[in-house]
Amino acid sequence: MELREYLAVIWKWLWLIMLGMVLAGGTAFVVSRNMTPIYRASTTLLISQARTPSMTDYTALLTSERLARTYAQLLTKRPVLEEVANRLGLEMEEGKFPAKLDVKPVRDTQLIELSVEHSDPGLAAEIANTLPEVFIERNKSIQSSRFAASKESLAKQLAALERDIETTQRAINSLQDSSSPVDQAELGRLRTTLSQYQNSYAALLSRYEEIRLAEAQAVDNVVVAEPAEVPLYPVKPRTLLNTLLASVVGGMLAVGTAFLIEYLDDTIKTSEDVGRDLGLSTLGIIARFHAAKDEGMLITAVHPRSPISEAYRTLRTNIQFSAVDKPLKAILVTSAAPLEGKSTTVANLGVVMAQAGLSTIVVDSDLRRPALHRLFDVSNSYGLTNALLQNDPNDCLQATEVENLQVLTSGPLPPNPAELLGSQRMRSLIQQLKDHADMVLFDGPPSLAVTDAALLANQVDGVLLVMEAGKTRREVAQRAKEDLSKVGANLIGVVLNKVPYKGGGGYYYYYYYSKEGEPRHKREPRRGIAGAIRKWMAHLPFLSGGD
Repeated sequence: MELREYLAVIWKWLWLIMLGMVLAGGTAFVVSRNMTPIYRASTTLLISQARTPSMTDYTALLTSERLARTYAQLLTKRPVLEEVANRLGLEMEEGKFPAKLDVKPVRDTQLIELSVEHSDPGLAAEIANTLPEVFIERNKSIQSSRFAASKESLAKQLAALERDIETTQRAINSLQDSSSPVDQAELGRLRTTLSQYQNSYAALLSRYEEIRLAEAQAVDNVVVAEPAEVPLYPVKPRTLLNTLLASVVGGMLAVGTAFLIEYLDDTIKTSEDVGRDLGLSTLGIIARFHAAKDEGMLITAVHPRSPISEAYRTLRTNIQFSAVDKPLKAILVTSAAPLEGKSTTVANLGVVMAQAGLSTIVVDSDLRRPALHRLFDVSNSYGLTNALLQNDPNDCLQATEVENLQVLTSGPLPPNPAELLGSQRMRSLIQQLKDHADMVLFDGPPSLAVTDAALLANQVDGVLLVMEAGKTRREVAQRAKEDLSKVGANLIGVVLNKVPYKGGGGYYYYYYYSKEGEPRHKREPRRGIAGAIRKWMAHLPFLSGGD
């Protein structure tokens, strides 16, 4: 598929793409506007690991980064969240915290970003500030527990020594005034003991202070670098972004749907399809038209200057050039299926043939569902079936309002159409009509519905196959061509009928006709940006749709 084909598909299904974008974007807009606003409060924590004398600055930095990642995980664990919920009076249903938490360390730093999302902006900020407080307290408590036993033992020993010192000091005070040699000897011993107690107390106190210093140096430092503030604007939902993204996604889905439909669509739509799928030439492209009730379908006679009439004249010219060496005098016009416009094609082609000065006869050889008598508004009381029983078919021909054009209607419908059309008398009648006129056009029945078309196909000079654009399926068209080829028919080409005005053939406008019969052109309204885009794309050569 070439670029212009892709663009043509997009242009064809532009309404679906726009509809998909509007529906998806509108749905996202309505849903976003009805969602509860969510606010986000953020706190930044600074992590500093306890330093040791053997640790270098670079090692300390790497260790602090790892510690930050560890603390980022511990911040959202159950014990911390339960304590936060208790302090703020929140309820945790089934162990689930009533706010969304997002904790992540900042890359290549010692920082941790804590974000809290909640529908209440004040509560979000309160949680974001309370959670670090609880964590810092628990962290200090856990790390301090490593020195608790040593400190408790030393505290007990210091307390015992304090009691012994106090007891000894009182005893010394009581013996100081005594002049007894015994008391003096006891006083000396007590003073020696007091000195020993004081030395032991000083040593234990020194050890106790060393442990406290080691504890202070070993505890990791977690501080709040930036506390949370009450957010003023919600972070969710982002209505504009959601609407734009949904519109883009809806448009992409619509584009995919359009291409899927085109892929699954196996109908004949363009002359390129005819050449690729059937190997036949497209001799004419007739746009879809709707005639007024009082005008009928003979547009070439009523409005000879209309573009539709010009398309039939182009078909006439292509038929004449398709057989330069051996002119075609008898042509069967048929279709693969009913209601594809073969009778209208025969009638209008006959009119333009006659307008070119050719003596033309159109024959309604569809002996099952005849239509030419209605198109030309003539009687069908006699016609082809009567001519088959007479030696001179001229008595059955009826003149029309178009000069040089006569019509041979079907006549009374027989019970055995196939036998009549395949008879030797039919061959003789065809030759008589060819001797009587310059061009004989046969309106045959659909080739796949009955065998009548196949019986006529090898008796005429050429067969013209009419297909309705966008309706005739590829398989059906191929079967029709195969059936006609089996009987030796000379397939001169295809007429694409009922082509949409915006499809192949370049019809970017439509026509309407006044009661006086003069054609007037009326362009589609092109207003605003969409109209400007359509007008610009209509002039692009790869979107012109021409053959």
